[in-house]
Formats: sequence, C-alpha cells, structure tokens
Amino acid sequence: MSPLRHLPRRALVMFSGRTDLWWLRALKPGFRHCFVALAEGEDSWVVVEPLSHRTLVECVALPPGFDLAAWYRAHGLRVVETTAAEPPRRTAPWRPYSCVESVKRVLGIHAGAVLTPWQLFRHLEQNRKIVVDAADPARV
Repeated sequence: MSPLRHLPRRALVMFSGRTDLWWLRALKPGFRHCFVALAEGEDSWVVVEPLSHRTLVECVALPPGFDLAAWYRAHGLRVVETTAAEPPRRTAPWRPYSCVESVKRVLGIHAGAVLTPWQLFRHLEQNRKIVVDAADPARV
C-alpha cells in the first residue's frame, strides 16, 4: 500500500464552458471541460487539469482559511465538492482519454456510462455529498 493513499480525501471538481477546441462546442454549454483539486492537508491542494495536449499537475499552498471553492466560483466555474474514494479492486472500464476520464480516475469512479462533463456533474450530484454551484447559490 502506497504511503500517499489518504483516501477518502476532500476533492473539488470544477466545470467550465470555455474551450478553444471547436468540436467541444457540441457539448452542453457550461460543461465542456472539467478538472479536479485534491486536498492535501488543511491549506494545500493538488490540482490535476487534463488538457488536450498535456496534463497539468500543480501543488498549491494557500493562506490559512482560503476558500478555494469560492475562488473558483468567483471565476465563473461550477464547483462540486466531493471526496476521492478507494475504487473497486477491478480494472476501470476502458475509455478514451479525456478530462472526464482523468477526473473519474482521480476520484475512483468506475461509471463507464459517464463520458461528458455534464454526465459527470449529474453523477456527482446524484452520488456525492455537497454541490456548490455558481449558478444557484441556494444550493450551497
């Protein structure tokens, strides 16, 4: 067992409608890209952002009490607060590499039918604890 396995871990999944890729404009507005941030202690996060040409992984140390979810919401992203959990001990369903597949792997989700950012949002909304949504503050 890896010493890095601290599961379950607090996670934030961010959804964006912005894209530079014309073919992603066919996806639901507001849900054309997603990425994830994993809590690493109280004030540190590991942000994993899968892009079409590379995957960015960044460790971010924040001031005490900084609300990362609120910061992303203030920048127009939809945020789902969830947890990364230990996945089933079987091979995940094979899917082409995408931002959704990357986020699912980080979170330990093996939902093979979840292919788009909108489907991932709905899956998290139905199966996780808290949805923090920039479009609907009443849901916080």
